[in-house]
Amino acid sequence: MKSIAVYCGASHGVSARYADAARAMGAALVERGLALVYGGGNVGLMGVIADEVLRLGGMVYGVIPRALMAREVGHAGLTELFVVEDMHERKAMMARLADAFIAMPGGMGTLEELFEMLTWSQLGIHDKPVGVLNVDGYYDALVGFIGHARGEGFIAERHAALMMVEAQPDALLERLLAH
Repeated sequence: MKSIAVYCGASHGVSARYADAARAMGAALVERGLALVYGGGNVGLMGVIADEVLRLGGMVYGVIPRALMAREVGHAGLTELFVVEDMHERKAMMARLADAFIAMPGGMGTLEELFEMLTWSQLGIHDKPVGVLNVDGYYDALVGFIGHARGEGFIAERHAALMMVEAQPDALLERLLAH
């Protein structure tokens, strides 16, 4: 494994723990020699994790749609910043560049990216591990909902197990690396 895509918020959220977790994830990536692939912005948790990986000497590859360059303010200091035409191209390129995927706290875009990678795994489009960093229980309700959908017969047990959930960056990375 050489690189991991991290999906996370373009905002910081209300708790300082989210930014702390982004810095911890960045440090854990660098410690293992893993490059960061992310959405290319310098704002919110996206900017925090990118800055931490860069500060520690790691590699960071950003992928940002042209229309979001002004809105998200594309990060100018990355190892490489790919400017693509749209969100579809962004997600496809991130999927190609990454050997695994992690969702950290974020909003609609983070959830959409997480579920797309889980769906692609379920359908056999890729065989890359997908993880969720459950910072301070941020994803507890989502994990509960997946259990509910499984219990109602809409998600098979083997597909629910595709989403690896851990509260600490090191534990999550170890599970992804063992995949």
